[in-house]
Amino acid sequence: MSDTPIYQQQFQAHKACVLIPTYNNAGSLKAVIEDVCRFTHEIIVVNDGSTDETLAIAASFPQVKLVSYAKNRGKGWALRQGFERARREGYHYAISIDADGQHFAKDLPTLLDTITAHPKAIIIGARNLDQENVPGKSSFGNRFSNFWFWLYTGIKAPDTQSGYRLYPVKAMEKMKFFTVKYEFEVEVLVRSAWKGIDVHFVPIAVYYPPAAERVSHFRPFKDFTRISILNTILFFIAFFYIKPRDFFRSLFHRDKREELLMQLLEPGQSHERKAISIGFGIFMGIVPIWGFQLIVGISIALLLKLNKALVITAANISIPPMIPFILYGSFLAGAPWMGEKATAVPMTSDLSLASIEANLQQYLLGSVTLAVIAGLAVGLFSYLVMKMFNKKTGHVL
Repeated sequence: MSDTPIYQQQFQAHKACVLIPTYNNAGSLKAVIEDVCRFTHEIIVVNDGSTDETLAIAASFPQVKLVSYAKNRGKGWALRQGFERARREGYHYAISIDADGQHFAKDLPTLLDTITAHPKAIIIGARNLDQENVPGKSSFGNRFSNFWFWLYTGIKAPDTQSGYRLYPVKAMEKMKFFTVKYEFEVEVLVRSAWKGIDVHFVPIAVYYPPAAERVSHFRPFKDFTRISILNTILFFIAFFYIKPRDFFRSLFHRDKREELLMQLLEPGQSHERKAISIGFGIFMGIVPIWGFQLIVGISIALLLKLNKALVITAANISIPPMIPFILYGSFLAGAPWMGEKATAVPMTSDLSLASIEANLQQYLLGSVTLAVIAGLAVGLFSYLVMKMFNKKTGHVL
């Protein structure tokens, strides 16, 4: 082993270290540490409650800074403890590498050198998952994770499940996380992207041993359930807070207004999609979720790639002068659902929240019915008008 690692100076200049979380990897850990030591001695090993010889192996390397605790807590917890130790040691960056021998230390310079161009980014080593011996569940799981990551953040990613990552631990020091198992690697990416931390990808090599030799601590049922629960939570946060927040924030940045306006108007969009956007806006303006109509409407419009400007404009059908007509129409539309229990509510100044409270079931059924009918009718009418206008004038609306 060389006394002077070949990338030691660069690691020190960037204030970077290599972070190796490990649990019962006695069969591979020694080779992994020796491989990393060829490049740097800035190494932190986190022993996540191992019950084999893992702790003794890590302790046998004097250059290794060791974090160890008796109870196994999970990879996410081990990474979080490693981040804390790295910051206490004065590091600004930590490159996590798996202890099972799947990753190669020769790719450390690839991640480290990316700091210059992306100093506050999470750098992910993207694997080639088309190679021999890649488990089918790994390939599927990665595509599944990539889709949800794009849905939450708008970032198209080739490999969101790779554990070979450079974390800007200094830039992330104020972030608080709540997961502790494998799902942490999903949470940290999504929430970092929401915080404005860039996520960048570089290609790396990866080794998958034959199935008979493979060691994995991933528990398919339990861990997939935890990841699914996390995805559910992130979904609601993304579409009921993050995406509406980002949309409204962009309204107050002068340099983004023109770009935002073009994104909203989307002049190249088809008549069909514009008509659907108008109809959906009408639906959202009537459906009985008062106070949340606009937030939900914008979120779904982003998800379905509808015309946001048309959705917002059409949703304003629920402005105060129109509310009595919407309430009255809702009661009328709800009457057939109630049969003999239907209540005739007159179109008078007494039509109010008290009327809704007294006839809540009829109102709820009717408002949804009215929202669907009005949305379909206005959407179809808008489509016909746009087609007629385009046919007569040759202009595209």
